[in-house]
Amino acid sequence: MPTPRQRSRSLRRVKVKTPGGVVKTHYRERKPRHARCARCGAVLKGVPREVPSKLSKMSRSRKKPSRPFAGTLCSRCMREEIKRRMNENA
Repeated sequence: MPTPRQRSRSLRRVKVKTPGGVVKTHYRERKPRHARCARCGAVLKGVPREVPSKLSKMSRSRKKPSRPFAGTLCSRCMREEIKRRMNENA
């Protein structure tokens, strides 16, 4: 029987084969869902799937790509948005 703190479903169960050849259950934290594009809903590339406490410890360059609208729009929607704004100004 797992300890009471491990009985909650907020922890995910991972089967791990130990060096002795025995398969044991390890309990790990669940990760949040992937970040998605605000416009089309595609999964954002380069944005890590981490808990906010771990994200705050990461450097800025590891949190999101260094381009306009990074972390909110995917690269395809970003290009469309820049073209749309350029056409408005022209």
